[in-house]
Amino acid sequence: MALIVHKYGGTSMGSTERIRNVAKRVAKWARAGHQMVVVPSAMSGETNRLLGLAKELAPSHAADAYHRELDALAATGEQASSALLAIALQAEGMQAVSYAGWQVAIKTNSAHTKARIESIDDKRVRADLDAGKVVIITGFQGVDEGGNVTTLGRGGSDTSAVAIAAALKAHECLIYTDVDGVYTTDPRVVPEARRLQTVSFEEMLEMASMGSKVLQIRSVEFAGKYKVPLRVLSSFTDWDINIDEEAKSGTLISFEEDEQMEQAIVSGIAFNRDEAKISILGVPDKPGIAYQILGAVADANIEVDVIIQNVSKDGKTDFSFTVHRNDYARAVELLRTSVLGPLGAEEITGDAKICKVSIVGIGMRSHVGVAARMFRVLSEEGINIQMISTSEIKTSVVIDEKYMELAVRALHKAFDLDQPAAA
Repeated sequence: MALIVHKYGGTSMGSTERIRNVAKRVAKWARAGHQMVVVPSAMSGETNRLLGLAKELAPSHAADAYHRELDALAATGEQASSALLAIALQAEGMQAVSYAGWQVAIKTNSAHTKARIESIDDKRVRADLDAGKVVIITGFQGVDEGGNVTTLGRGGSDTSAVAIAAALKAHECLIYTDVDGVYTTDPRVVPEARRLQTVSFEEMLEMASMGSKVLQIRSVEFAGKYKVPLRVLSSFTDWDINIDEEAKSGTLISFEEDEQMEQAIVSGIAFNRDEAKISILGVPDKPGIAYQILGAVADANIEVDVIIQNVSKDGKTDFSFTVHRNDYARAVELLRTSVLGPLGAEEITGDAKICKVSIVGIGMRSHVGVAARMFRVLSEEGINIQMISTSEIKTSVVIDEKYMELAVRALHKAFDLDQPAAA
């Protein structure tokens, strides 16, 4: 008997019929002798609907008290879907119980709308599992030290599922989505994209951070840190598919030392449309200047991605970095008040119509010239590179948004990702 965690996304929970199919699938696994914990997202569109209501009442509000209420509001979407799934499982003849994050309890810090998990109390869940029950736990949420409901940010249900699997030392965590695995790139951009049978945690972490929407980055971080076997697969296969066949479908996110790992130089092309570039021109080139700029941004809970500082000229330099597009206007306004005057910078410019395109692959460690090949392909397509960021297993470039699909298609072909994997 294995302890298995299932996570279902919003589209999988999008209607009562789909919830019924999820219940049938979970019941199948339970009847096969597995202890089952299920982490569902809110029904598709529900979180947006709830936050839209809040925006109607208060279009712009930054107070902590407001964000506390946003969390209390948004958390109800997962609570509803969890209760509905428990009801559907009971209708299937299964013993099932649902819990909100605060009932388990999933303890988090107090960063409302972007909370991080600190600990999970598994006693209540284990007692129910030992009693033969299917346990459903709301994703996306927890509770802080003061007893306030918190949420983990967009995609937080993935993180909840992996964290719960880690706490329970689950045999495997299955992430059911509206796609059947991890692809070499988005098939909507490149129809020839190929599904990967396996991908390393390192590669998946880079792909998630570079814009791949299959898994939320923090869930991959958790899986890698706590060695949680993770599989991405489709919830739209027939619920009564053979359980052994289902357990081997989709994409296994594994470890690099796995002998079966595909050893392509580049495993995938990731991209992100949601970025904006900010440049601070004519900044005094002196020790601590980067901290003075980015410290203010970090204090505002704005995440920074690619960073470039130019060569000093006449004692001054230009400093550029990217942020999420949703944070762009707030970051620019913050910098105008905290940097432009106090630091003596000459000008702040920005561009909200950029994107980031990345090549990712553990094979890049042992092959030279991979980045140069990427740059040559983009040059041949007439695409100008604005910023570059690298790690051992990825190279990212910031380019004009209008060239994104052209760049992805050209790179996918240049690195032979449309070809079947070597046996």
